[in-house]
Amino acid sequence: MAENGEEKLLAVARHIAKTLGQNDTMADDILQIFSNFDGRFSREKLSEKMVDDNNPRGCAALERTVNSLDRQISQYVALDHPIWAHTADSSAFLDAIDDLIRTMRDWEPMAAEKSVSACLVRADDLMHQAMFRVGDEFRSLMDRGAESFELNRSNHESTGNLSFDSDDDNEENEDGLLRNGVDLDHQIPVAQPVTDYDIVIDALPSGTVSDLHEIAKRMVAAGFVKECSHVYSTCRREFLEESISRLGLQKLSIDEVQKMPWQELEDEIERWIKAANVALRILFPSERRLCDRVFFGFSSAADLSFMEVCRGSTIQLLNFADAVAIGSRSPERLFKVLDVFETLRDLMPEFDSVFSDQYCLVLRNEAVTIWKRLGEAIRGIFMELENLILRDPAKAAVPGGGLHPITRYVMNYLRAACRSRQTLEQVFDESNAVVPSNKLDDRRASSSSMSVQMAWIMELLESNLEMKSKIYRDSALCSVFMMNNGRYIVQKVKDSELESLLGDDWIRKHNAKVRQYCTNYQRSSWNKIIGTLKLDNSSLASNAIAKSMKEKIKSFNTQFEDVCKTQSSWIVFDEQLREEMRISVSRLLLPAYRNFIGRLQCMPEIGRNTDRLIRYNPEDIEARINELFEGNNGSSGVRK
Repeated sequence: MAENGEEKLLAVARHIAKTLGQNDTMADDILQIFSNFDGRFSREKLSEKMVDDNNPRGCAALERTVNSLDRQISQYVALDHPIWAHTADSSAFLDAIDDLIRTMRDWEPMAAEKSVSACLVRADDLMHQAMFRVGDEFRSLMDRGAESFELNRSNHESTGNLSFDSDDDNEENEDGLLRNGVDLDHQIPVAQPVTDYDIVIDALPSGTVSDLHEIAKRMVAAGFVKECSHVYSTCRREFLEESISRLGLQKLSIDEVQKMPWQELEDEIERWIKAANVALRILFPSERRLCDRVFFGFSSAADLSFMEVCRGSTIQLLNFADAVAIGSRSPERLFKVLDVFETLRDLMPEFDSVFSDQYCLVLRNEAVTIWKRLGEAIRGIFMELENLILRDPAKAAVPGGGLHPITRYVMNYLRAACRSRQTLEQVFDESNAVVPSNKLDDRRASSSSMSVQMAWIMELLESNLEMKSKIYRDSALCSVFMMNNGRYIVQKVKDSELESLLGDDWIRKHNAKVRQYCTNYQRSSWNKIIGTLKLDNSSLASNAIAKSMKEKIKSFNTQFEDVCKTQSSWIVFDEQLREEMRISVSRLLLPAYRNFIGRLQCMPEIGRNTDRLIRYNPEDIEARINELFEGNNGSSGVRK
């Protein structure tokens, strides 16, 4: 070995002299310098072995080395059993590869010499054979680990004891929590749904990882980085895709997702949320850790391999989210789209940390793009809600002036949406959408984007209700309709996040509107009736007054009976408002009625006929008023 080393050293020196020396004199001078520098470079040794390109003795040492390595490597390449089954074989094989790498590197500067070049071609062919076999060994090591896990996992499943270790040893499972079976030295886990994400999977035994690292080190040194990465990523990608599949997530194209019935898609979104969390918080970080261990010292190879492992599963997850984002803008989809948006938003730190290298930049950017597209989808859903309100036709009137379905739908929808207020504020704040300024007063200029959006929807709803109220021919019933819907709106606002979004001024303004509708109702329904109870001028003759009062009491009886009969079928859904309206009508009507019948009973011209003229005593009037606004069959028309 020492002799071979000296031969190579002398060969390098001769090559340098021949390359730099433009003529024999200069080459001779360079050889003299080498001779003075080191005794091994004697003029005799250097001069007697100076050869030209046609002299085959120039690569004698190289040829001997290549022949020796060929014998060593070929015996391992030809083995019909795994080399890594025996430590001595794997160590000897790696040592031979190291020698081959070193030999090719040392003689590369002299590759221009034909004799050296021919030997290097043989060495390169030998290197390809060695790399092909070592790649198979690399794959075999990973596959045997997987087979070992599958056998062990089956035993775990048969006993129902499926769990995996985290950094906190012996962590107990929560009820309903399924975890991966893993022994850190003997198993590869397959992920199942979990809720505890503080877990890192050691997917391969430390000894196997060490063996893989030693192989990867040789393949990288030999220039077979892509081949090594391909073998590694193929094996790990299969594991990762199986893990995602075991989480219940189907491989669906964007078109297939968009064609799914909504109920099925809702279920698939739930599975997607669990799969995305497990993938980004457990599986991908664990793969990153394994990659860094196998390719320790070779960051570029580790980054490339990790990207190849995770790209397919990441694209599967992102494509599903993208399909949801570009799907229907139907308002009922809002809440599931919010779930997907929030999941992706909450996982952005994981995307940034796990996909931080140059190869994964495109995946990270795609995640951000789809997340923003989900925000656009949410804003689009609210635009569709606005269109739904605007397009809701004024067809048949709601019986009894009760609560309109559009009011109930919109208010319950907004209350539910406001449970995700923080998310919606983020979505609307990122929007550059401009709400028509003619629909909003100047005081909202400083409000949040979400406040403006909610106020705008409220105004659209009110405008729609005003249009619908015109269907009623009775102006009093029109007022009852607006009063009912206005009261419901205010109650729903006060009972949710809408109160803080819209503010106290908005609530005061709309309470005042409800009171005005009550006033309008009283004027329309009762002012004419109360007018009939107005006493005549006392300067008239007593007979004329008596006659006038008899006509008035008859007219009152008829009008009062008609109003009570009609309005007993009208609805005021809010019990408190219903009682307030009855009290208000009683206070308006009863004093005038008592005064009128008191005067009527005192008139001698009428005499005993008062009992036939006065159909209702004050208690009867109050009782009939208390029967108002109950709706058909006594129903109050209360709706949630």
